[in-house]
Amino acid sequence: MAEHVPHAEHPAYPVGLRLAGRRVVVIGGGQVAQRRLPALVAAGADVTLISPSATPSVEAMAESGEITWTRRRYEDGDIADAWYALVATGDADANARASAEAERTKTWCVRSDDADAATAWTPATGRSDGVTVAVLTGRDPRRSAAVRDAIVEGLRDGTLAAPHHRSRAPFVALVGGGPGDPDLITVRGRRLLAEADVVIADRLGPRDLLDELPPHVEVIDAAKIPYGRFMAQEAINNALIEHAKAGKAVVRLKGGDPYVFGRGMEEAQALAEAGIPYTVVPGISSSISVPSAAGIPVTHRGVAHEFTVVSGHVAPDDPRSLVDWKSLARLRGTLVILMGVDKIGAIAEALIAHGKAPGTPLALVQEGTTAAQRRVDATLATVAETVRAEDVRPPAVIVIGDVVAVGPRK
Repeated sequence: MAEHVPHAEHPAYPVGLRLAGRRVVVIGGGQVAQRRLPALVAAGADVTLISPSATPSVEAMAESGEITWTRRRYEDGDIADAWYALVATGDADANARASAEAERTKTWCVRSDDADAATAWTPATGRSDGVTVAVLTGRDPRRSAAVRDAIVEGLRDGTLAAPHHRSRAPFVALVGGGPGDPDLITVRGRRLLAEADVVIADRLGPRDLLDELPPHVEVIDAAKIPYGRFMAQEAINNALIEHAKAGKAVVRLKGGDPYVFGRGMEEAQALAEAGIPYTVVPGISSSISVPSAAGIPVTHRGVAHEFTVVSGHVAPDDPRSLVDWKSLARLRGTLVILMGVDKIGAIAEALIAHGKAPGTPLALVQEGTTAAQRRVDATLATVAETVRAEDVRPPAVIVIGDVVAVGPRK
């Protein structure tokens, strides 16, 4: 028989226990059990709790049938036939006797009161997208938790790339990249970018994120997809479908939110018709975030109780326009215009003609949330000349209303 070696002389051997349908015994129904039981239940273990009392949360698990509760103190033989045991009572003698039984029956046993006397340790555990992270640092649980948190956070936000390599199904993700600052993309969007084989990007998306992609990722500028006999959007739709059918993980990276003037629904419809699975990841819309970055609240108590977002890509007198400019002119709240820099003169004239005061404050925020951000203030009456004089260029968000004058300029 091999000589028993103290735990401190050798590192713990990491292993993942598959406990589904297997008997697990927990001795003690206090705070330690309350923390550990949910994971054991999630693993499918057949859990028996031995304890004369329990916390309300543990008691609720017993009442719901998630665990079996034997309401008494530990007795010799309770660990018989168990695959795994957790000993966590306030009675040192009971803990020692239960641990000794586990040693005799060759049952892996965790002790909350004496790690050196245990035959197993509970790692600091976290999960992200099907990955379980378990960290052991011996007698330093806070360090274990810190390392776990750093890894899980990296997996969740995409800064720690861990792409699938086995049996990954192709997918398409329509990802809203936010207003431009790469830190303002969602955690899920960044993670999907880290898993992509192909990224089809708009120029308004967070361009800095593209530099972080691995060399094997194919980055396609949506503006440079050859259209041929197709319109631009049809060509983009076809590119998404073709790459997905080739077994690739495809991310369509857009600025703002895919469904706020982003034609995301057109792409979703095309993918659905082609039988391609897809997911939509919402993004922070520039209609709110860019004014905020420039110090402008789109609503403010006593100033504006509503805000309206419209597209300015066609002029008010264009027959293609779907915007009711006359009604907008009568509103007392904030008006946010996207894609309207080159039409702002005609838009201002239409609003004034329909009754909006010529002196209404207005701000144009160019390249919002990026290092190149700048804010140019004007009024409805002066905005056309101001845009020319200041050489304001797209992309810029236009905010019209009294909220423009509320806060300090940024």
